Order: sequence, then C-alpha cells, then structure tokens
Amino acid sequence: MNLIKNITIKSILSVLTIFCIISCNSDDDYAEINDGETGKIQLKFENGFDNLGPIVLNQTTQTSSNHQKHKFSTLKYIISNIVLIDEKGEEFRYHYNNPDKGAFIVNQENAIANVVYIDLDEIPQNKYTKIRFGLGINPDSYLLGHDGQAIFWDKAKTEGMTWSWATGYIFAKLEGFYGENSIENPFQNHTGNMGDALANGTANLYREITLNLPTTARVTNQIKPAIHILANLNQFLSGENQLILDESNQNAMGSSEHLQKVSDNLAKMFRVDHVHND
Repeated sequence: MNLIKNITIKSILSVLTIFCIISCNSDDDYAEINDGETGKIQLKFENGFDNLGPIVLNQTTQTSSNHQKHKFSTLKYIISNIVLIDEKGEEFRYHYNNPDKGAFIVNQENAIANVVYIDLDEIPQNKYTKIRFGLGINPDSYLLGHDGQAIFWDKAKTEGMTWSWATGYIFAKLEGFYGENSIENPFQNHTGNMGDALANGTANLYREITLNLPTTARVTNQIKPAIHILANLNQFLSGENQLILDESNQNAMGSSEHLQKVSDNLAKMFRVDHVHND
C-alpha cells in the first residue's frame, strides 16, 4: 500500500511540475513586452468611505472624527498629468500639461457599480510599478490659455467644474448635507486655484499623488492592465486635518485656508487596491 501511495504522489507531483512549466512558459510568451510598441491601461476609480463601503449619493452617511455627520449629493474631481513609472524608475508622461488629452473628471454620478473608468491608450509596453497623477489642473496647464485646452474646458464647464475663465477650474466639487443629529444643513466646498495663483499671490491647490502598485502592471500586445484605485472620502473631514463644517466654510469656494486643508486631506485619500493584468 505504501508503494502504491508513493507512486501516486510522485505521479501527481510530476503532472503538476509539467503543468507549471507549460503554463509559465505560455504566460511569458503571452506577456511578452515589445520595445517600441504600445498598449493600453485602464484606471478604475472607486469612491467610498473606508468603514462603510461605496458611496451612494444622497444616502451614505459618514460620521467624522469630530462626530459630525455628512453625506454627499455631488462628488466630482479632476485627474490630470498621469505618469507611469517603470521598474527602473523611468517615467512615461501621458499627455502631460495637455488637458485636452490628459485630464479627466471622476464624477460619482457616472459610476458603474461604483467605478469610474478612465482608458489610456498609446502606453509604451513595459512593466510599471508606480503611478502619479495630479488632483486638479496645474498652473502651467492653466497658463496655456483657453486655446490650449478648449476641448477639456468646454467639457469641464458642461460638468460644472469651472468658474469663469478668469478664475479657472474647480478641482474638487463636494456638496451635500451635514449636521450633528439631523443632517439638514447644506454645504458646498469647491476647491481650486483662483486664476493664476502665482501672479495673484494665492495658494496653489493643485496636488500630485504618487502610489505604489501592489502588482506590476504589464502592458503588452495582449494585456491591458486595470489599476483599481480606491478613494477614501473619509479623508475629507477626518484626514490629517480634522475639520468641522459650519457657517464659516459651508459655502467655501476657491483657495481659502479651509479649502487648503481640504485639498491636503483629499491628496491622501487614494491608494491602489489591486492590479488586473488581463
């Protein structure tokens, strides 16, 4: 019986070894990276509260670290200047400082199963280990003028993510209701630079975020990686800056001290949950 058992175990191990060799070789061939050729990547943004799960507008209610309740009726923000960083630390800039091709609006209203999809094409085939992107539109892009970003400006205007051209883009639009017991006080927090921040001597609320990928994103002819990014909106009021909504800031627009702190909080709300190499 022991002899039969040993033969059976050896047979199983041999089959598993052969299967592994075949599958690994097939995977290497399937995932071959060709220098000079391009592929695609998909970014998946999922907005939620870390302890409550996905955000349903007008429903999901969070309690802040200061015991204040709030819920969102509008949740939108601009993503731009996407940079992919490979294993060697070399960077690929995706239409950098070109909002018409490289800026996107993450709008919770447009989420499908709580995910907003952004598809990027013409990505050099490579193994990417980090991603960096901007929250908002940086001053250099804004100073291109209207002619340098008319397509995205019109899109942002349609989505309510602009003021006038002289005052510029709304980087993040957070609207909803707050309160201690009943949640009936309306709030609007719209972050953004007021025109040319440097010339005006105002705070620059554009933020850049760098995230490590838990799994290498392999861009090949056959593989279109999907990078799943979670945004924890609990950071809005309960991040590094623990904030309270009140009459002084419930209708804040631009780059006030309150919105500077909101921007710093929002910059820390992102993390990559996983990468699909499909």
